[in-house]
Amino acid sequence: MQKPNLTFWQLWNLSFGFFGVQIAYALQSGNISRIFRTLGADPHDLSYFWILPPLMGIIVQPIVGTLSDRTWTRFGRRIPFLFIGAAVAVAVMCLLPNSGSLGLSLSAVMIFGLLMLMLLDTSINMAMQPFKMLVGDMVNEAQKAKAYSIQSFLCNAGSVVGFLFPFLFAAIGLQNTAPEGVVPDTVIWSFYIGAAILIACVIYTVVKVKEWDPAMYELYNGTKDRDADDGGKSGSGSWFTLLRHAPSTFWKVGLVQFFCWAAFLYMWTYVVDAVSETVWATTDPASEGYQTAANWTGVLYAIQALGSVCWALVLPRFRNTKLAYAASLLLGGLGFALIPFCPDQYLQIVPFLLIGCAWAAMLAMPFTFVTNALQGYGHMGAYLGLFNGTICLPQILAALCGGGILALIGHHQSSMMLVSGLLLAVGALCVAFIKERK
Repeated sequence: MQKPNLTFWQLWNLSFGFFGVQIAYALQSGNISRIFRTLGADPHDLSYFWILPPLMGIIVQPIVGTLSDRTWTRFGRRIPFLFIGAAVAVAVMCLLPNSGSLGLSLSAVMIFGLLMLMLLDTSINMAMQPFKMLVGDMVNEAQKAKAYSIQSFLCNAGSVVGFLFPFLFAAIGLQNTAPEGVVPDTVIWSFYIGAAILIACVIYTVVKVKEWDPAMYELYNGTKDRDADDGGKSGSGSWFTLLRHAPSTFWKVGLVQFFCWAAFLYMWTYVVDAVSETVWATTDPASEGYQTAANWTGVLYAIQALGSVCWALVLPRFRNTKLAYAASLLLGGLGFALIPFCPDQYLQIVPFLLIGCAWAAMLAMPFTFVTNALQGYGHMGAYLGLFNGTICLPQILAALCGGGILALIGHHQSSMMLVSGLLLAVGALCVAFIKERK
């Protein structure tokens, strides 16, 4: 049976909690390199710290997807995982930025920071995945692009807020520098306020969204994907079996994802140093110039998110979805390539607006292609959890190679932005292999 059309506000409520989750994610992605560089990490080792977030994602999200496929409670099947993940994230967000204030040795600080980072990314992944599954569960094919566009808008709006926090707190007078090895107050309070907003947004979703019961779910989705053997195309519910029976679109979109997420991993890892090196001519984390550059990079991230919001409104106007996807990635690749050639802080706005075009496409289009291709396969949550591997694996591989590539290209973090631009261009070429299901 065809799933019913949902009103705009029903679609909005399905994804609203994503706003708070994305604030947490923005604070993590925008400040992790800054935090560990401030704590004393070497730039050539910096990418290794970024192995943990995607590693946790590739472990946690398939587990959350599979367990939630088989979970039925009076609160729903996806929402319990959402709430637990958010609660853990709130606790960790209050601990991570204080790693350097505990009086520990450098090695102990690094270990504690890594443990907090692992818990933070685990909980964010646990909270993030259910929102994608809710759309897959309750939204019909005709409205999926609109639903994921709303999710993309909320995602980028949350990013704007999270990225701007350190800059805004510095503007109102919070201390932006600190003793060596200690994280500035601007970052600490950004995490505190972000945690409060996260839990408030998740509570809103829990109150407003009522998931279908098992009978309604089966009626509209035409499958008993909570069972070990659903008799559908996917056969048994083991992950290896699901992957063996996955539609070709799953793998072809995954190929595009590989190059895209590797590119963005290098941005998150090196862009603070790249902007500081290009504009402020320093990479010393103890300097005022570096911390100012780090705050300004948050502003640039917010501009990227605003560009994504605007571009997300343009994307549905393309008649050819694949063309829109490829063009967006090429614009983003151009943006990365321009970063080392913009010595003025305000000129840096241009490349980040272009990067926002790629980010908008990466957030919305892959899940539209894949969830449409998965109709009738069952195990939607497990498949989307496994599809998260196309986000996590490239980041893990890129993180492992980051230090070596940095040394190979001359130890200049700004040059890593050229590597990101090349990776996005290759991803755009790979879009041609995708076969779109109408």
